[in-house]
Amino acid sequence: MRSEICDLRFTIYAAGVLVASLGWVSAQPTNETSYPIDLPTALRLAGARNLDIQLARERLNELQANRRSAQEQFFPWITAGAAYHRRDGVAQAVPAGTISDAHFQSYNPGGAVTAQMDLGDAIYKSLAAKQLVKASDQALEAQRQDSTLSAAQGYFDLAKAGALVEVAREALKTSGDYQQQLHAAVSSGIVFKGDELRVQTQTERYEITLRQALERQRVAAAELALILHLDSTVELVPQDTLLAPITLFETNASMHGLVEQALRTRPELKQSQAFVSAARAARNGAVYGPLIPSVGAQAFGGGLGGGPDGGSGNFGAEGDYLLGVSWRIGPGGLFDSGRVNAGKARLASARLGEAKLKDTIILQVVVNLTRMQSLWAQIAIAQRNLATANETLRMTRERKQYGVGVVLEDIQAQQELTQARSDYLTALAEYNKAQYGLNKAVGGLPGPPTAHQTIPSSGQHP
Repeated sequence: MRSEICDLRFTIYAAGVLVASLGWVSAQPTNETSYPIDLPTALRLAGARNLDIQLARERLNELQANRRSAQEQFFPWITAGAAYHRRDGVAQAVPAGTISDAHFQSYNPGGAVTAQMDLGDAIYKSLAAKQLVKASDQALEAQRQDSTLSAAQGYFDLAKAGALVEVAREALKTSGDYQQQLHAAVSSGIVFKGDELRVQTQTERYEITLRQALERQRVAAAELALILHLDSTVELVPQDTLLAPITLFETNASMHGLVEQALRTRPELKQSQAFVSAARAARNGAVYGPLIPSVGAQAFGGGLGGGPDGGSGNFGAEGDYLLGVSWRIGPGGLFDSGRVNAGKARLASARLGEAKLKDTIILQVVVNLTRMQSLWAQIAIAQRNLATANETLRMTRERKQYGVGVVLEDIQAQQELTQARSDYLTALAEYNKAQYGLNKAVGGLPGPPTAHQTIPSSGQHP
């Protein structure tokens, strides 16, 4: 029996050394560089360094160049060159009509200005290109808003992870202190050994919880660095782990008002409307474009010289002018029913896509507003639960001082308090994410975020 008690004491001592050593390792500096970050900095970096925004901007540049190319179809082009012609053989004299051997040559240097304008295609392609540029511009704005949302939600995930790390550390410290007190009491023979082992089990669980929280914080930092186009080996840490609810929209905001705002301001909807206009211009180009004639014009200026072999050459100025109109019949022109039907189908598809997008936008507003209101209610409940857990732990510690409490009650009270703190912080972070989600759903930031002045329950923040 004595040897079993010695073995048990050695096991407890070894566990205590292991816990202490793990705590020392966690406090050691790593080779990674940490960088504190707050929400405004994350939002600024999202607008300046996000790769998706840069890709959308390059797409806009490409479509602007395509529009310039479409407009250039209205302008003539210039060609320059020279021609040399030689004839060996028979030729008929004019006006005598006699046939004789001939050997002569001519050369024709000069330049030409040529204009060939398919006016129908040029007009409607230019209109379509203009609408595509508008669509790309709205796509860039939509990408900016997406990046802002991703950065804000990534930051709140990081802040939540950092806050939960602090909760786990405090729980681990409290449990470790309690374990040391019980160990001293067991050594004095006034406390049952099993009570110390229960607390030791809880301490080890909190050690695992802390490791998991540190893992989630590091992963959240890497994901935020990816969003901000930063080096993921640089660990981002929240500048302040004290989460507080922010206000972009009041929880009693009118759903119909927000839906109207979304349908009026969402850049995705403006982009879809531009696509409809571009498809309409393409359809009109297929239907009405072939009715507009193509215009061709050419002006040549240069000279003509030459003559028979052995004869005196001569050279004189020469000018040539050509102007004409034409209509194309068949594929790409009049009576091209396939092209017309394809244009009509693209226009119908664009209109259906716009209608579907409107339904999606309305759904996003409803979902995000509902989520925000629900999380605000959850914050109130979680805060009341936190106050209750604090009071439960206080009363349990008082009972323990008078000798009527048991260790199991203290463990349960501590676990409930830790869970209540985690639930409260999680609800706060998710509420802030829902605020930015609703902001994205309605199509723009109504104003700078502010902290809530009133929490819908009594008590203090953890």
